[in-house]
Parts: sequence; structure tokens; C-alpha cells
Amino acid sequence: LDGLADVLEGVTCPYKEEQLRSAMNEIQQRINRQHQQEANAQAAASEQFLKQNAQRPEVQVTDSGLQYEVLNEGGGAKPAATSRVRVHYHGTLVDGTVFDSSVERSEPLEFALNGVIKGWTKGLQLMTEGSKYRFTIPQDLAYGASGAGAVIGPYSTLVFEVELLAVL
Repeated sequence: LDGLADVLEGVTCPYKEEQLRSAMNEIQQRINRQHQQEANAQAAASEQFLKQNAQRPEVQVTDSGLQYEVLNEGGGAKPAATSRVRVHYHGTLVDGTVFDSSVERSEPLEFALNGVIKGWTKGLQLMTEGSKYRFTIPQDLAYGASGAGAVIGPYSTLVFEVELLAVL
């Protein structure tokens, strides 16, 4: 705030523009390094979780790396990659942090399978109406290096319990 007050009072900045630019570049580089270190740590933690989870006998692993458990097998229609579906879901990070849940909102979600993350597109095609699965979705089938929102960081593995209510 002192700098703003100085500008309003007409006080000249004691630093040259190049010094300020250099300082800002250094700060930005430090921030970028910190973000990269955090992303690398997240990627390593996600890989470790996936390796451990895949060892559980009830977990199936697809060729794409998607992991799933059948919690309840239904018997209805099976969606295609372009189908519209209605689901209930509960999404968490591997540490259990909830980032989204239609179950908690008591409001199912309807969407086209080709309009969501790859892990959902691939996973929901394994299900039939009435089924409930737990998907463990590797970062490359989720949001990858960019993450999503404030909670899902870069390289995050996601865990979803999904109930396929209807193929529309």
C-alpha cells in the first residue's frame, strides 16, 4: 500500500524498471518451481496408490489403466460411447477428500458419455443399468497435468463410486 500511496503523492520509484522486471521474473520462477515440485509429488503419490490398489483381489484393471470394482451388478442396458446416461456418483481424491457428489446433493446427473473425462467414458461402458462400480481413474484418464478447480490438483488420481441409473 505504501507504493500506491507514493504514486498518488507523485513520489518517484527508487528502482529502475529493469530491476522490477527482474525481481518479478525471479518471483514467478520460484512459484513455477514450487508448483512443479507439488505436481511431481502428486504424480508419484498417484502412481503409488494405483500400484497398491491394483493388488487388491476385487480390483480389475483395463488395458487403459482404469481400475474398477463391481459393487453391485445390474442387468439392464449397457451404454455406448455416445449414449446419454443418468448416474449417481461420489467423487474423491485418493486421500478421501470429496470434490463432487450427486449423492450428497440428492440429484442424479445426466450427460453424454463422450462429453466427460475418458475414465468415465470407458468405465461406464463396462456397466449395465442398475450397476454400481468404484472406479479408480489414473490422471491420464482424468484431468492430467492441468487438474480441475481448486481441489483436483495436477496429476491427481480420482476415485468415483458410480451407480448407472439409466441409459437414456
